[in-house]
Amino acid sequence: MGEGSLGRIAALVRHDMRLQLRDPAPLVVRTVMPLLLMGFMQPLFRTALRAERVEGATGAEQAVPGMAVMFTFFLVNLVGFGVFREHGWKTWDRLRAGLARPGEIVVGRIAVPLGVAALQLTVVFLVGGLLYDLRVRGSWLGLVAVGAALALCVVLFGMALVSLCRTVAQLAVFANLAALLFAGLGGALTPLSSLPDWAGPFAPGVPTYWAMRGFTTVVLDGGGPGAVVLPVVVLAGFSLGFAVLTMVFFRFEHRKVSWS
Repeated sequence: MGEGSLGRIAALVRHDMRLQLRDPAPLVVRTVMPLLLMGFMQPLFRTALRAERVEGATGAEQAVPGMAVMFTFFLVNLVGFGVFREHGWKTWDRLRAGLARPGEIVVGRIAVPLGVAALQLTVVFLVGGLLYDLRVRGSWLGLVAVGAALALCVVLFGMALVSLCRTVAQLAVFANLAALLFAGLGGALTPLSSLPDWAGPFAPGVPTYWAMRGFTTVVLDGGGPGAVVLPVVVLAGFSLGFAVLTMVFFRFEHRKVSWS
């Protein structure tokens, strides 16, 4: 990647950052909401974990990573809106006609959401940990590795949805549905061991399962970086699959319908 390519990507990233900073309220709400919900979920998780004989469980061991994972997937909308707003503002054709190549446009569009996802995960874990007395028994490096893999997976899932959805309304519906479905199946709303019998076989088929498995390995089991290799690799596999979907179905000449 040459200097000119990096410069064009940087210009797109700066543009997206300016737009995000003009109206940070949605991002603030997506960060505050999981912190509030943790307070309601913690007693339920405490009961569930103590029923599984987890010694000294406060419930934060499930509440903090669970809410962090679920609300990270709500950022999928942010990825899509970065593309759909260009169509709504009638600036997509001008962007295509510029010097930036298709690959550079895609990288530029996912850079800011990736940073936002990483920042949100960091704030939710740190602030949630302080508010609800989260004790991480394992390696913080392992926790960071799982979080980074999750953030990349979420952003690339967002680009895959953009590729498949024609309208911003379709994107919003499928993104929110996926966030809730993934949260339920993946163990973000209940410990993995407490999932219904029918859900167990489907759970490994969603990325949230592997994110929660990785976080639980560190937080509850005291695992280090080596213990989360499998969850990180599987999340990377999901990311690769979403990237392939994007390359196959995303067409720069396709018209997208934004909010009317």
